[in-house]
Amino acid sequence: MTTISPNLDSRAQHLRRLVVRMLRGARRGHVGSAFSCIDILRVLYDDVLNFDPAKPKWPARDRCILSKGHGCLALYALLADKGFFDVSELDRVCAADGILGGHPDAMKVPGVEASTGALGHGLSIGLGMALHLKMAKSASRVFVILGDGECGEGSVWEAAMCAGKHQLANLTVIVDYNKFQAHGSTREVQDLEPFADKWQAFGFAVTEVDGHNTSELVEAFAAPRDPGKPTAVIAHTVKGKGVPFAENNMQWHHKNKVTDLEVESLLAALGGRSDA
Repeated sequence: MTTISPNLDSRAQHLRRLVVRMLRGARRGHVGSAFSCIDILRVLYDDVLNFDPAKPKWPARDRCILSKGHGCLALYALLADKGFFDVSELDRVCAADGILGGHPDAMKVPGVEASTGALGHGLSIGLGMALHLKMAKSASRVFVILGDGECGEGSVWEAAMCAGKHQLANLTVIVDYNKFQAHGSTREVQDLEPFADKWQAFGFAVTEVDGHNTSELVEAFAAPRDPGKPTAVIAHTVKGKGVPFAENNMQWHHKNKVTDLEVESLLAALGGRSDA
């Protein structure tokens, strides 16, 4: 079993504080889900993806789909950080005058490749993109981030079967494997194990990493694992990572009516200040 990194560096703390900034305004959100996948998104946008924030639809870009759309606070933090939209938008999450909703909307938010949150659809969308890019002989890559609970959806495995058939080496699936979903642990609700074997059986080259270790993530994402297969990266993560009282605490899967005291407690656990 992969060992999970115990500590967060300053950038990991900063990005999580941006999530807390959004909670201060919206007063609700999927905190645990955002904190488990934010390091995956950080490595993709800092070190791997080819993109231009001034041209979100640049044809030569790499595509990143957050299929677990309820974790969108993490995606919004990275998109604002990279300049796809002004960071002030983070103060208007779920507001009538804002563009950032409780799930990502590709029609409103620059940098969002697909409207997701109806869990199980992101991989099918990414599959279509990867097929098109392969036929167009493009060097661009497609990354799809799945939740582990989402992997109970049959549409995930239909898309996986097709990706294996077409040997889509330009497609990388990343599973945020935090072992919890909305109603309890994945082991209790729908056990995924043997998880790596399932992806291998569908024709993927598979690797398992610590989903909070940037070095392991960079290595896993840098290039396709096999030139004739799609890649599956099983990222072992902690739900709510970075805030001890939220880690593996289902009360923070989706937190409604976030109070000022809870905001301050989150910030205290993340370095004690709000990031502008």
